[in-house]
Amino acid sequence: MTARPRVLLIGLDGFSPDLAEQWIAEGRLPHLAALQARGYLGALAGVVPPVTYPAWTTCVTGVNPGRHGIPDFTVPLSHRPGIRFLNSSDRQAPALWNILSELERRVCILGVPASYPPEAVNGIMISGFDSPVADRIDPSFVYPPELYKSVSDWPFSLFQEHRISEVWYEEAFTLLEKKIAIHEEIACRLLSQEAWDLFMVVLTEADTASHHFWPLEDEHSPRHNPDITAPHNPIRRIYERLDEAVGRLCDLFGEAGLVLVVSDHGFGGAGTTSLHLNNFLAEQGWLSYEGNLPAGLKQALLRWVPQRFRGALFRRFQRLAENVESRARFQGIQWTKTRAWSDELDYCPAVRLNVMGREPRGVIPPEAYSESVAELCALLETLPEVKKAIARNDIYHGEHVDRAADIFLELDWSTGYRASVVRKRGGEVAEALPVSAWKGGKEQGCAGVHKNPAFLASNLPLCREDPGLIDVAPTVLSWLGVDSGDMEGRPFTASAGVAEEMRGESWIKGAETKYTEEEEALLEQRMKALGYFE
Repeated sequence: MTARPRVLLIGLDGFSPDLAEQWIAEGRLPHLAALQARGYLGALAGVVPPVTYPAWTTCVTGVNPGRHGIPDFTVPLSHRPGIRFLNSSDRQAPALWNILSELERRVCILGVPASYPPEAVNGIMISGFDSPVADRIDPSFVYPPELYKSVSDWPFSLFQEHRISEVWYEEAFTLLEKKIAIHEEIACRLLSQEAWDLFMVVLTEADTASHHFWPLEDEHSPRHNPDITAPHNPIRRIYERLDEAVGRLCDLFGEAGLVLVVSDHGFGGAGTTSLHLNNFLAEQGWLSYEGNLPAGLKQALLRWVPQRFRGALFRRFQRLAENVESRARFQGIQWTKTRAWSDELDYCPAVRLNVMGREPRGVIPPEAYSESVAELCALLETLPEVKKAIARNDIYHGEHVDRAADIFLELDWSTGYRASVVRKRGGEVAEALPVSAWKGGKEQGCAGVHKNPAFLASNLPLCREDPGLIDVAPTVLSWLGVDSGDMEGRPFTASAGVAEEMRGESWIKGAETKYTEEEEALLEQRMKALGYFE
C-alpha cells in the first residue's frame, strides 16, 4: 500500500537566506545542509513590505494581502481617526488548516502568527501571538480547549524588548535558548502523537535575535559597540540551535513526505540615521499639526508595564489598547488640512492618503487619488533614505486593498544598512541617532530590521524557478492531492502523484472578537492604580 502523503511545514520567523547559506558553507547548520543536498535551499520571494502578519497569512492562504485582508497588525477605523488590531477573524480567505479540515485531513498547527483566536480544526491548534506585546498563551489560544493544560508552557516572549541595556543581552540570549527548547519539546511531543497530514510549527527566535543582536553579530554595523562582548555570535548560535530543532522534527517526521522550512522575511542591519516621515510630509505641505502633544503614553506603557501582564491586558481590553496606539499615531494632526500621513512604523515604512469618503475627515477627492499617489511617490523618492516609493495598487489587488497603506517605502540599503523610521513631531526630517539609542528596542527603531527575500529549504528539488511565499500553500495542497482552487500561487515541487481531491467551498470566516466597555473601564482603573494612566 502506498503511504499517505504528508507534509511537515516548519516556519522560522525572520530566518535570512544569506546568513543561512554563509553558515551552511561553514558547516554550522548540518540539518538544513542535509535538506539542501536532497532538494533545495535558498531565497523565497517575500511579501511587500516584509511584515509578519501579511507574510505568514499569504503563506497559508496562497493569496495576496488585498484578498486575504491582513495587511498589517492593524487597520484604520472608518468612523474616526484611529486603528483597530487584526486577528484571525479578520482573515478573508481560507487557510490550509480550514481547507484540509473540511476534507477530514488531520492537522496540527502551532504558533502561526495571525491565527488567534484559534479555529475549530480537525486536529490541534495553538495560535500565534495576537498582538506585538503578547508574551504567553492562555486557554483562549488553544483548540481543543482541553489540550491547554498539556501545552500551557508554550511561550511567545520570556523577556521585555523595550528597555535594552548592556546587561540585557546575556539574559535575553539565555531565555531565547530556553524558549526554543520549550517549543521544540511541545512540538516534538505532538508530532509523535499521530501521522498528521499537515504538521506546521512556527519558531520565532531568529526574528527576535536579529532585531536586537545585530550589532553584536555584525562587527561592521555602524551600531557595533566593541565594549559589549557577550554573548558572542548570538544570531549564529540561535541559527545553530534552530537547526538542531529542525533536525529533530525531521527525524520524527520520517523520510516519507514533503518537508518545507520557510521564513516570512530575512534581515539586515539598521544604520544610525533616524527618518521622521511626518516631519517630511509637514515640511512639504501634505500634513498639518495643531496644538501640543501630551507625553508618550504608549512608550511609557511599553517600558513600565511588567512583561507578564501585557499580553493578558491586551487580550482582555483590546479597545483601550487600540485607543492608546491611536493616540500614539494620530495625536496632534489637523485632519482638515492634511492630505497624507505616516504611521511611522519602522517595520513597515508607509504613507496613507486622507481620502474623502474613505477616511473620517478626508480631503482628497476620490477622482484625484491616482494622481495624488503618483505625485507623492515622486516626492518621497527625493528623500536620500528612500530607494523607491511603491503604490499599493501596483502590488495588491482584491476586495480588501483599502485596509493597506496607499504607499510603501523601500528604504535605501546601498551602504549595507538602512535608516530607522522613528516617530517625532517637529524638527528635522532626518537626523543622527544619539549613541544612547543605538541599542534600539521595540518602538525605538530596532538594531536589526526586516528585509526581503525570505528563506526556503525543501527535501525535494523544485520543479520551477523563483518560488515565493504565495506558492507555499498551493505546494502543500498539491503534495496532499488537493485542488488549490483560486489561489494565486503555483506549486514549486512535484505532487505526490495521488488523485486530486476538490476542496470544498463552505468555509465561513469567524465573527470578530469584541470587548465590552465595562472590561475596558476595568483595565483603565487597574492602570491608574498602577500609576501608568493619569
